[in-house]
Amino acid sequence: MIERYVLGLEEIDKTQVALAGGKGAHLGELSRIEGIRVPAGFCVTTDAFRRIMTTAPWIDDQLARLSRLDPDDRQAIGTLSAEIRRTLEGIAIPDDLAAAITRSVTGLGGQAAYAVRSSATAEDLPTASFAGQQDTYLNVVGLAAILQHISRCWASLFTERAVTYRLRNGFGHRKVHMAVVVQQMLFPRAAGILFTADPVTSNRKVVSIEASFGLGEALVAGLVNADVYKVRDGEIVAKAVATKQLAIRALPAGGTQELAIQPESQKQPALTDAQIVRLAQLGRRIEAHFGHPQDIEWCLVDDGFQVVQSRPITTLFPIPAAGDQGNHVYVSVGHQQMMTDPMKPLGLSVWQLTALRPMTVAGGRLFVDVTKELGSPAMRAGLVKALGTSEPLIGDALQTILDRGDFIPTLPDERQGGRPAGSAPAPIETDPGIVAELIERSQASIATLQRDIRAKSGPALLDFILADIQELKRILVDPRSHQVFMSAMQASGRLNEQLQAWLGEKNAVDALTRSVPSNVTSEMGLALLDVADVIRPYPEVVAFLRHVEDDNFLAELPALAGGREARDAIQAYLGKYGMRCVGEIDITKPRWSERPSTLVPMILGNIRNFEPGAGERLFEQGRQEAWEKEQELLTRLRALPEGEQKAEEAKRMIDRIRTFIGYREYPKFHIVSRYFVYKQALLKDAERLVRAHVLRDREEIFYLTFAELHDVVRTNQVDNQLIRQRKDAFRSYAALTPPRVLTSDGEAIAGAYRRADVPAGALTGLAVSAGTVEGRARVILDMAEADFEAGDILVTAYTDPSWTPAFVAIKGLVTEVGGLMTHGAVIAREYGLPAVVGVEHATRLIRDGQRIRVHGTDGYVEILH
Repeated sequence: MIERYVLGLEEIDKTQVALAGGKGAHLGELSRIEGIRVPAGFCVTTDAFRRIMTTAPWIDDQLARLSRLDPDDRQAIGTLSAEIRRTLEGIAIPDDLAAAITRSVTGLGGQAAYAVRSSATAEDLPTASFAGQQDTYLNVVGLAAILQHISRCWASLFTERAVTYRLRNGFGHRKVHMAVVVQQMLFPRAAGILFTADPVTSNRKVVSIEASFGLGEALVAGLVNADVYKVRDGEIVAKAVATKQLAIRALPAGGTQELAIQPESQKQPALTDAQIVRLAQLGRRIEAHFGHPQDIEWCLVDDGFQVVQSRPITTLFPIPAAGDQGNHVYVSVGHQQMMTDPMKPLGLSVWQLTALRPMTVAGGRLFVDVTKELGSPAMRAGLVKALGTSEPLIGDALQTILDRGDFIPTLPDERQGGRPAGSAPAPIETDPGIVAELIERSQASIATLQRDIRAKSGPALLDFILADIQELKRILVDPRSHQVFMSAMQASGRLNEQLQAWLGEKNAVDALTRSVPSNVTSEMGLALLDVADVIRPYPEVVAFLRHVEDDNFLAELPALAGGREARDAIQAYLGKYGMRCVGEIDITKPRWSERPSTLVPMILGNIRNFEPGAGERLFEQGRQEAWEKEQELLTRLRALPEGEQKAEEAKRMIDRIRTFIGYREYPKFHIVSRYFVYKQALLKDAERLVRAHVLRDREEIFYLTFAELHDVVRTNQVDNQLIRQRKDAFRSYAALTPPRVLTSDGEAIAGAYRRADVPAGALTGLAVSAGTVEGRARVILDMAEADFEAGDILVTAYTDPSWTPAFVAIKGLVTEVGGLMTHGAVIAREYGLPAVVGVEHATRLIRDGQRIRVHGTDGYVEILH
């Protein structure tokens, strides 16, 4: 193979990232687009970099040490990366390589000024942006200086920031190489950045331009406020002209300098309207060529634009695919299911098969298209109210779209049978026997499934599961089941309204739902207290559990005094609740039965924080407090005009709520119970495919949709490249934040609370469980790290039922995602914990260990110190 040390930009295209790095490949490709001007230049390729690396064999040892460092160990990374940079900068460039570079410089005009720019092979990729991690040097004059700055660019592959990014994101240090781009220096009147999708809202139809005087480095470095122009469909739709106090200009002898802008020029726009529109058109041309929204650096030289960089925007959330060109509005499923992490393809497709309405996939998450309902005059108000009651930020985002008036066309209403959404269910008597019968039927159905699935394998297993999902859907739409929890939810809403009107008390129902019967999720939290009671008397077992690191610990327990009792108690718990886990709507997520070590921190916390018998005591205490609250409210109501009638009406609703509200958690328990049966059978069949050398690992089935898995099982053939692509995509989706509401333009609409009754500096959210509590914030994103002390307040992104065992140990709850009837809210009310959900960015704004006050009645959080 012949090494190519230097190539002209015109010789390079986007396929040559391995040779020219991301920046070099993009610049070469840009130079091929008609109408796009790129400063003339050449690329010192990665072949040259590899040759330089081979002249210092001891670098291999340094790289090995670097790869073993913790990404959070800044001191060690800083010391070792500086050592590697000094090594690279000290290596003399071989004569033949220096001669090739000299010839290219001479070809560009010799003694002119140049920009010398790093171009790494892992830079500017569609799924990862390494922007700003390696170095760029401007206005480099003279051949000796150019060679010196090329060495500095090679060394910049090992800046502390670049090394840390690679360690965090799994990019091997040996697999990333550095090319260097050398271009003629531009001396622009104005420069800046163009995004072909709005970087604030992600709207793909809006071009956003930032502009300042002089070189663009002032803007990139954050030294100046830039003008911001927005262009949509060739028209300027917004223009904010900044006061620009300084510019960076090139010096004749080399280097750059900050210069003050004359006061009379500071508020002048950097671009004319005609230039803004022309630049936006150039941006669209570049985007069309690359097929992906771009982040473009540009310069205005004389009256022409030149492009000095274009990279894909990697932070945009993908748009769901639609079968037409019309406008669409999508609502996130994850924000309602308390699962905003990405799901693997099998998990997505199984939930789609289970769902009672069509769902679409984007960015590893599920969305529901609500365009039809928003376009229907008869349905839109009910949809916005229902979603807004549950999750106010979603409701406000939808209302924002409606208020624009032009995005969703009004559709003729189709006459549909059945009840409209949100209307009252058919009457049902308040009879606890109804709930008992529903639960009994559910358990019998799962027992039948477990028995019948055992003999199934191959295509017959997939067919069986497909048929059983229809049985699951039949159970989920059972009118009796729907009547039970809907009547309880509507009674809760109505009673809260009436008690506030009659007695002036907000959210009084919260106290009435303490310790209700038949709530499988809250029972699960209390049952782990009982497990702690079994283990607490055995110090040897407690000491052993403190050092558990893998999931085989149950087999080791019987060797300890009390270990057999401990093992039996944990296994009995798993037998009842082991199908649960964080993100349980995704069938591919590891269940507690598969990873029992997840429960160990909570068991140890219960042993430390509670006395024996706490589970029964807490339930009874909650039941007593609810009864006392009921008596207090009824007494106060009887003292009012027409008091007996009001008290009787309230008593009927209280009985209905306490009899039926616990069942609200059961349908999801049934779903995940069934899912775990499916999963165990599918994994067992996947082991057969591994033995047949169809799959390399049984969990590769998680990266196939259900239909694709059906084909693999039928044909005994799998597309390994597809699985690799799915794994890479899943990793990239983890870095994306899913929006609550997304349009077909790609615009993420956040929604707002629009409240004036919140103290300055407080964090606003939705009040879901009444009361006020003050305590230490524990900001925890992984339940396996849930280690609480008495009085702690849990602050996390979201909680699904698997978090319930942690609720017994805390005094309050704050989440970023949630609604009135989502899991965290229901269990917080059941346990009497003040709670505020839907607090945007709570896990970033509240620091672990800070003292906070949670106002669960009024819906806000104060950070005290």
